[in-house]
Order: sequence, then structure tokens, then C-alpha cells
Amino acid sequence: MLTKLKKILVSCVCIFAFLLIATHPALTASKPPATGETLPSFKLAVPENDQARSYLGLSGSGQFAVAEIETQVLIIEIFNMY
Repeated sequence: MLTKLKKILVSCVCIFAFLLIATHPALTASKPPATGETLPSFKLAVPENDQARSYLGLSGSGQFAVAEIETQVLIIEIFNMY
């Protein structure tokens, strides 16, 4: 009886550890684009500041896609902070 209980407990711990590792954000994140590839599509919040909205050529509120910014060159700096 005790051996069976140990097996069940070990199985549960192994399943929990696997799920914890498999769902960790650093492991599930997609790879960044390689040199020369395009940036994946994503949405950002429209700035609340009127001057910033005007600078980006945006209007209204909510979210916008990076492709909505009309410019020849767009430099995006991404910080990875936890």
C-alpha cells in the first residue's frame, strides 16, 4: 500500500514539474526575428500625450499597429525587463 502511494506521489510531482517547466514563459516564447526578417505584427497603446500622437501621425485612442505609422524608416528599441 505504501509503495503504491509513493508511486502516485512521485508521478504527481513529475507531472507538476513537467507542466511548470513546459509553461515557463522563457521556454514558450517564440524566437526573435533573425537579421533581415520582418518584425511580427503586434498592437501598441495609442499615446495619451497629444504631442506624441501627432508625432506618430495617430489619432483617437485604443491601440494601433506599427504599420499604421507612416514613415520611411522606423526604429524600435525593445527592452526585456522582468
